[in-house]
Amino acid sequence: MRIVVGFLRSPEGRAALQRAVEEARLRDAELLVVHSFRGGPREDEAEVIAYREEFERLERQLSTEGVRYTLREFVRGNAPDEDLLQVAKDEDADLIVIGIRRRSPVGKLVLGSNAQDILLQADCPVLAVKAATES
Repeated sequence: MRIVVGFLRSPEGRAALQRAVEEARLRDAELLVVHSFRGGPREDEAEVIAYREEFERLERQLSTEGVRYTLREFVRGNAPDEDLLQVAKDEDADLIVIGIRRRSPVGKLVLGSNAQDILLQADCPVLAVKAATES
């Protein structure tokens, strides 16, 4: 079994990753962690370095926890949802885990949604995870 999850440094991204690790353990599955940068001159160098450092920490964490994993990093101009869906298709994934956030009705109408695109286009089940809210 293969579980695909996107890697984002946000509460939603961390919640999705945590749940994907739990699912991988529960199902004795391989975890495919996908990180996608659009690339280009607008990419903030400090942000790229921060992502790389956290990606390396994640690799150490998964290694020590005994989770079977593969980390994939893409810089090919695609939107993150495109890369996630492509990896899920190429690897014949059994599950995609995504993080979602609350959005206003106008935000849902005006702005595109990576989560919505994944939910509608995925060839396998998708588990949507909300980040814990602070009280």
